[in-house]
Amino acid sequence: MGSLSLSFETLLLERVDRVAIVTINRPDKRNALNAAVRREIIDALDALRADDGVRVVVFTGAGDKAFIAGADIGEFAERTPLQQRDVMSRRSVFEEIAEYPKPTIAMINGFALGGGCELALACDLRVAARSARLGQPEIRLGIIPGGGGTQRLPRLVGPGRAMRMILTGELVTADDALASGLVDIVFDDAELRARTLAMAGEIASFSPVALRLAKNAVRAAMETPLSAGLRYERELFITAFASEDKREGIAAFLEKRPADFRGH
Repeated sequence: MGSLSLSFETLLLERVDRVAIVTINRPDKRNALNAAVRREIIDALDALRADDGVRVVVFTGAGDKAFIAGADIGEFAERTPLQQRDVMSRRSVFEEIAEYPKPTIAMINGFALGGGCELALACDLRVAARSARLGQPEIRLGIIPGGGGTQRLPRLVGPGRAMRMILTGELVTADDALASGLVDIVFDDAELRARTLAMAGEIASFSPVALRLAKNAVRAAMETPLSAGLRYERELFITAFASEDKREGIAAFLEKRPADFRGH
């Protein structure tokens, strides 16, 4: 375990073997997403993209109260519509995470509300502490989700459940989120970090080439007709078939030894 050689004002960045952990570090503000946090997450992702030693990125929040308790409302309270449009025309932290080439995991250790829930939705996997609470409460402020909540949430939980969460602003428990598909795994609070990092470490042991292609294929399933998706899957399979990692993986299986994937 160790810190990476990058310095941030609002984030903590550490590395456990091939897994990078990005911690939003504003516990006094329940790790709310302000402009600095968004900018620094994008900066961290840019740096980690170029680091071949990092194969999985985990997001979490500092302290035990909140993963991310939403946007920093005070920051946008007085913005005009034109100012808000300008802000939202810049690089989006949600899209940067959603389109990231390496696997991403949201390790939800408390409240994941509004933009915090949307950041989790943008990740490939969502793992929650049993005490976590998730929701899109923007309706209570007279606004709607603006970081992908109205689009990604229905794709995970279905339109009816998503409509209920968005129109009522209600929070859901981790167990309810698991039952609806909003989160993928729930761990007891005391085990959250260790078990999430164990899962992340296992994913990081696989071929970076295959992981990237698998992500692309699954994303396509959400956006293309089945026939087009199947054609795309075949092309990605052939791409994987041409990799050095494929040759190593098959050889290791036949030789009954662990594979040493290099990402080529």
